[in-house]
Amino acid sequence: MKGGSGELEQKCVVDVSVAVRQSPELMKASRLALCMPVVHTNVASAERQGTAVRRNDRNPKPRLPSPRGPISHEVIKALSRPTGPVKVPHVGTDEVLTDEDLQLALYCCYELHYQGFDDVSEDWEWDPCLLKVRSELEKAFESRLRAALTDDRGIAAEDVPDALWQLSRDDGFSLSGWLLEHGSRYHAREIAIHRSGYQLKEADPHTWAIPRLNGRAKAAMVTIQSDEYGGGVAAAMHSSLFADAMVALDLDPTYGVYLDRLPAVTLATTNLISMFGLHRRLRGALVGHLASFEMNSVGPMARYSTWLKSLGVPKCGCQFYDVHVEADESHQHVAVDDLVGGLLEAEPDQAGAVLFGAKAVALIERNFAEHVTSAWKNDRTSLWTP
Repeated sequence: MKGGSGELEQKCVVDVSVAVRQSPELMKASRLALCMPVVHTNVASAERQGTAVRRNDRNPKPRLPSPRGPISHEVIKALSRPTGPVKVPHVGTDEVLTDEDLQLALYCCYELHYQGFDDVSEDWEWDPCLLKVRSELEKAFESRLRAALTDDRGIAAEDVPDALWQLSRDDGFSLSGWLLEHGSRYHAREIAIHRSGYQLKEADPHTWAIPRLNGRAKAAMVTIQSDEYGGGVAAAMHSSLFADAMVALDLDPTYGVYLDRLPAVTLATTNLISMFGLHRRLRGALVGHLASFEMNSVGPMARYSTWLKSLGVPKCGCQFYDVHVEADESHQHVAVDDLVGGLLEAEPDQAGAVLFGAKAVALIERNFAEHVTSAWKNDRTSLWTP
């Protein structure tokens, strides 16, 4: 059905509460509600100024999510009380990249370094007991990534730019291309929910690289990040533009509101950047990750914009994508020539780490694309359902 003020639009219900999870009847109704039309209403948590959504600076922090297994259960239980001992079960799976329990637990640990959680003590951020738990989860995550990827530690620094361009020219499956051909408004809403985990904090984890870089690399990182943060204009920050895009699809742009619906493959996309950003030893991987982002943005963002416009999404809902098409046309060259080039000029031993970061994001994004399209091809929601 066509959207518009006062009209019925296709709306999926995405806030599954603990009460719903404990009731089979409510759970069944919730799943059915994914395809129920509801009356279009304004999103109370957002304030409009022109075409931009201005998130209220006093927005509540996200609530702790519901656990998905023994590890996340212990982490979330610990965060619900004052700091103290945290004991979690041993990681007992090889499917770390797609394990709901581990990825949610790791995401909760990382979120303490961003906005935090409602009613969770800020003392948890650097609590030694929780950091020990996080370290074990990170070891499992990083080890699985390295086992799945080729070892490039012997690559020469001068060969890295060509290797990055070759990776960016990979003509494998394109999620944006699939959506342009097959995507509906339902898919647009789900993809926006998936991406909200990172896009509402866009650029933040990469910014941790700035104090770890020097000279040309640092200047290049600041150049890219300045655009990501809207050149100092709050409404132009890319995170704000993504909030606009969510509102245009009748979604709530409140930070963290959809955490309980993000599956492991989605959580892993953000956990990867957080892990790289929080560890100085992984600065090369973080640079490679950002370079990959910038080098693989223009085509997909253009296709997303074309697709959304074909669905009748208003201009304010497409601006996020249009801005990236324009900005990343130049950012990709700044990223390769100055960010990567500057880092490897100063630290040639980081060559393999840069490629590890680029290949890791390609792997994680491939897992994500396979998950969502597999669900949609089988007429299932791609969001997390207990």
